Amino acid sequence: MSQLFTPFSIDQLMLKNRIVIAPMCQYSAHEGQASDWHLIHLGHLAMSGAGLLIIEATAVEPEGRISPTDLGLWSDATETALRAVLASVRKYSTMPMSIQLAHAGRKASTAVPWEGGHFLTPAHGGWQTIAPSAIPFAPQDTSPKALENADLQRILQAFVSAAQRAYRLGLDAIEIHSAHGYLLHEFLSPLSNTRTDQYGGSLENRLRYPLQIFEAVRAAVPETFPVGIRISATDWVEGGWDLAQSVVFSQALRERGCSFIHVSSGGLSMNQQIQVGPCYQVDLAETIRKESALPTIAVGLITKPAEAESIIAEGKADMVALARGILYNPRWPWHAAAELGAQVEAPAQYWRCQPAGLTTLFGKN
Repeated sequence: MSQLFTPFSIDQLMLKNRIVIAPMCQYSAHEGQASDWHLIHLGHLAMSGAGLLIIEATAVEPEGRISPTDLGLWSDATETALRAVLASVRKYSTMPMSIQLAHAGRKASTAVPWEGGHFLTPAHGGWQTIAPSAIPFAPQDTSPKALENADLQRILQAFVSAAQRAYRLGLDAIEIHSAHGYLLHEFLSPLSNTRTDQYGGSLENRLRYPLQIFEAVRAAVPETFPVGIRISATDWVEGGWDLAQSVVFSQALRERGCSFIHVSSGGLSMNQQIQVGPCYQVDLAETIRKESALPTIAVGLITKPAEAESIIAEGKADMVALARGILYNPRWPWHAAAELGAQVEAPAQYWRCQPAGLTTLFGKN
């Protein structure tokens, strides 16, 4: 029996298999509002047979967007637009859906990737960025404004408000974005956080604001509603955030009721040295899982069904996430089920596509 296709529960949320669709920015919103592109994008991924779909990084305030066309959840208008998309998707799919709540910090105010992804000044449609310290991500970027206490409280309340909106929308879980060099990761890393107050310096201080955000979001929704987090387990830079510090962070999160931890890496520094290869981040997830005892999602160039199967079977992670690979092959879970002798849910309208000899591949959606 395939371990990849066994059920798994995150608190009271039951997943029908261990395949997760990772959040992937689409840069296709209008003033933070979900568009028809999101209906198409989320709709076809919701037909994939995965166990969980996580909606892309969703800004909790306009200044927290990576680009001017990022998805947001900071107002009635953004909530209403996303509600319409979700209502349409849910007519045809029962796949659980989570959302990643995010603030881009000093990596905000950039052009979309297909237009170069460069930093945008206010004169070119961008805005003043903010960060723990006034240290730009790239030398050519305008320096971010160092956050003051009033800013910290405003952003914390923005996370709380977005979490409440996510719960009202009937989403099944929240993932807080504390990875890839965005705001909460910036607080964690000594490379981007040189503050001398209670939020900088020691590891305890650098953990303080991300943990406050987590605690506030956790308290903003019912106890039975899963709230997890995504982290970069290492900056891949000497003297930066690393796996040992990530273990301490994950243990602190567990004490505060964290439901799961999604383990990625990098994104904070242009000096990172990453040796990218198949499953290159899985060992990080394995260590976090062992040391924190939290349900763990592994991600990073997991492209083959046999790779995903072995990660679960060998206890390296509880779930595996696909990102670019499932954009390239949106039916990856179908093909994995066929290869591993398992069954996957699919809409009845597609059952006739089943190849000969795979009569038990599809189940009801």
